[in-house]
Amino acid sequence: QVQLVESGGGLVPPGGSLRLFCIASLQTFIAYHKGWFRQPPRSVRVFVAAMKGTGSSTYYANSVKGRFTMARDNAQNTVYLHMNSLKPEDTAVYYCAADRNLITSTLGNPSEYDYWGQGTQVTVSS
Repeated sequence: QVQLVESGGGLVPPGGSLRLFCIASLQTFIAYHKGWFRQPPRSVRVFVAAMKGTGSSTYYANSVKGRFTMARDNAQNTVYLHMNSLKPEDTAVYYCAADRNLITSTLGNPSEYDYWGQGTQVTVSS
């Protein structure tokens, strides 16, 4: 079982940048498929970005393509979400998630992930 802890959220003006961190408790985290999701106020949790445990492909929601970058540091059991050109509509609680048994077509479905962090608030406002 893996525990995930997110950090890095905060208040940023439109056009600003933030970097979110997700640190895992297991050395075997490298084998897990990983995703970032967000839940805006009074809305459902939606897909932001994901990557498989191995391989270099990363997948993004259309709303964040070209602005957000998901990366990982296997030695540190950490995944990152670099967020640039932030917009007010990016305001949400951001969650990282992990699971060992996903296929590419299910990476964007939050119900497929077994492990979740507690979330970190991102607010984009002037």
